[in-house]
Amino acid sequence: MTQAPEPVEPVKAVEAVAGVDIGGTSIQVVLCEEDLGVVDHLGVPAPAADGGKAMIDAALGALRLLLDRTGARLLGVGVGAAGLVDARAGRILLATDSFRDWAGFAVTDAIEEALGVPAFLDNDVNAFLRGEATAGAVAGERHVLGMTLGTGVGGALWLDGALYDGPHGAAGEIGHVPGFGDLPCTCGGRGHLETLASGRAIAARYGERTGRTVTALQVAQAAGRGAPEALAVYGAAGAAVARALLITAGLLDVTTCVIGGGVSRSWELLERPILAALADEPPVSGHPIRILPARLGGDAVAVGAAARARDELRSARGA
Repeated sequence: MTQAPEPVEPVKAVEAVAGVDIGGTSIQVVLCEEDLGVVDHLGVPAPAADGGKAMIDAALGALRLLLDRTGARLLGVGVGAAGLVDARAGRILLATDSFRDWAGFAVTDAIEEALGVPAFLDNDVNAFLRGEATAGAVAGERHVLGMTLGTGVGGALWLDGALYDGPHGAAGEIGHVPGFGDLPCTCGGRGHLETLASGRAIAARYGERTGRTVTALQVAQAAGRGAPEALAVYGAAGAAVARALLITAGLLDVTTCVIGGGVSRSWELLERPILAALADEPPVSGHPIRILPARLGGDAVAVGAAARARDELRSARGA
């Protein structure tokens, strides 16, 4: 008599949280398990000129593709978005002119309506720091300044093992503190760190010295070849970053910093002037400043956004 086959247990779908990084040129989406290990990820162009709905539709399309090809069961979504955000209301407050109809957009409402799961919003630099502090270069650290050197300069604070965004959501914005000369900043202020250490600023400062119109990457390449004007621009950027670190150390006694963003990929050009400036004027506490390059690369914001979703869901269920 033929024996009946043993019943096969159905394969349980992986439970995952999604992290979405919405920038001006691209959207990165990751699916993460409970430990923030990345199950799958996908990048798509950002239709920033087409409005907020188009941006969210692009992100949702990428996320649905990941869900289809992994079979994961989605528990929640975190979003890290460029611009000034109201993290509590899940809405964009201000955005640069690179985005159309983005300021005022209700990000979390749109995602929750589309997917039927909870959604949470942070600005991209806060999400970057959360990612690096939970699964990256500064995992386990209690007090950290996060700094991104990209098209602009962003900052965020991790205090007592948690993100600190302040009563108005702007804590840690070291890129827009004055005292770094008198050059006009993209935000409308003057003399901000961003005027010396952002990718846009590096290209502009090199152009002022040489009369050439180039990108920050081309300036880095020239500095790598030993061009004095390019080295001087990176020297000024590094010295300015060091001064920002000293300000943070003096005000908050935070002496660990993780640095990411496109400009930080030329770390060998920044590290020497930063360390030289810190050697000339150490923090008043006497505790040395420790600077670490970001470890998560292009996934940092998305992983940090996923971490926010995971932590909010844990809190809601009392875990």
